[in-house]
Amino acid sequence: MSQTDKIRVAVLYGGRSGEHEISLASATNVIQHLDRNRFEVVPIGIDKKGVWFLGEDILQKKLKLHCDEDRKLFQPDSIGKSIQFTQPSQLLMQQTRQGKLFDVIFPVIHGPLCEDGTVQGLLELAEVPYVGCGVLSSAIGMDKDVSKRLIQGSGIPVPNFLTTKKAIWNKDPVAFALKVNKQLTYPLFVKPANTGSSVGIHKVKEPVDLNAAIQNAFLYDTKVIIEQGMTDFYEIEVAVLESLQSGEDPIVSIPGEIRPKAIHEFYSYASKYLDEEGAELIIPAPISHELQLKIRKAAKTIFIALECEGMARVDLFLEKKSQRIYFNEINTIPGFTQISMYPKLMTASGFSYPELLTHLVMLAIDKHTQKSQLAREYVSNLKKHSG
Repeated sequence: MSQTDKIRVAVLYGGRSGEHEISLASATNVIQHLDRNRFEVVPIGIDKKGVWFLGEDILQKKLKLHCDEDRKLFQPDSIGKSIQFTQPSQLLMQQTRQGKLFDVIFPVIHGPLCEDGTVQGLLELAEVPYVGCGVLSSAIGMDKDVSKRLIQGSGIPVPNFLTTKKAIWNKDPVAFALKVNKQLTYPLFVKPANTGSSVGIHKVKEPVDLNAAIQNAFLYDTKVIIEQGMTDFYEIEVAVLESLQSGEDPIVSIPGEIRPKAIHEFYSYASKYLDEEGAELIIPAPISHELQLKIRKAAKTIFIALECEGMARVDLFLEKKSQRIYFNEINTIPGFTQISMYPKLMTASGFSYPELLTHLVMLAIDKHTQKSQLAREYVSNLKKHSG
């Protein structure tokens, strides 16, 4: 395949969330494993101020964000300023002598201001094909409160939880603490409702530590969830991948177990990214074949219930004594670092890293093609059916 025939894949990385550095690691792996016989890679980085820069397609051990003025693509501060007239699509689809700068975007930005549907909405407006879940499922998946409520409605158990918003908590933190202590038992997990990679999550063992944990969680989000801690359970993760065959069930990986080292107590940010030996990833999970089937069925149900597209990693709890499966959360842009579970699970289920990325890119193009055929104006000439 000649260079001009290759599909240009813009790998979008960085972002404004607390998971910026994780995104760089994930994007490095994606860039290294994209099939260069089929794809031309166009790295695009977003700095912590929201400015977009054209990166360099260099295979290196660690991706860096080049914030050079001459490589700037888009600056949010320019919106609303009367500098020059720009077509909305030109904000992303900058033209070169060969045509478009890229054909499809592969977002590898974790956390708020991407994984929550914001970037997906921008790409929808610009009519740019992109990998992964759409606006709705991205927003739902990022919000731990909303996703848990929807999954409860699908019949899958969820650990007991309470939520509070910053304004309500500030008004009367004592009343909310009393409510927590009345309805939940320790240990508890305090989490920002809209973050990933365990950013801002705290395990609280005593009531005296509750307020400090909530205050810290509010640094990352305006809504906080307080969840009942579980004891004697397996922490299970499952990778789900949309089929290339329209209408077919999604592809569900074999389950894997996350076993954090005792020093970390739970699968925290430190155990994931700061300590190379912070957790043991066991694939397949050491459970019976019957339980594996039940877990895979639950993961498929969750993927479909939350209207997911492309890919998602479903995180579950398996209570050892009762063997009951509980929903924890879903990640619509799972990590793609060297230690990340999603690519490891898919590899163990028969998809090599390059095959997985190719599958995702082709899904994105197919989804965009289908959407582009939808009517954009009212159609009144309905065909009459003969009786």
